[in-house]
Amino acid sequence: MEARAQVKYARISPRKVKIVCDLIRGKDVKTARAILLNTPKAASEIMVKALKSAVSNAENNMGLDPANLYVSETYANPGPILKRMQPVSKGRGYRINKRTSHITIVVKEREEA
Repeated sequence: MEARAQVKYARISPRKVKIVCDLIRGKDVKTARAILLNTPKAASEIMVKALKSAVSNAENNMGLDPANLYVSETYANPGPILKRMQPVSKGRGYRINKRTSHITIVVKEREEA
């Protein structure tokens, strides 16, 4: 059984989030949380909250044991882009794309062998 948590419209580029996603994919929840807390990236703060939410969903909604959980999937998809203009010389305007992300974390329970 799996539980998931989503962060929608996070104001960070998906390219930056994917770097942090790759660090925790496949790790158990305690290790993943420790990695996120010690990673100096802006995305790690958002992902700590999402991981905590996914574990809570697994425990409260699915009745899973939080000690046996691991991060089975994590990915960041692009959300809508906020388009802004930066004034430059000769009356022109350069476009600034402020990108957003939809971050998903899925946790599963390890099978006892």
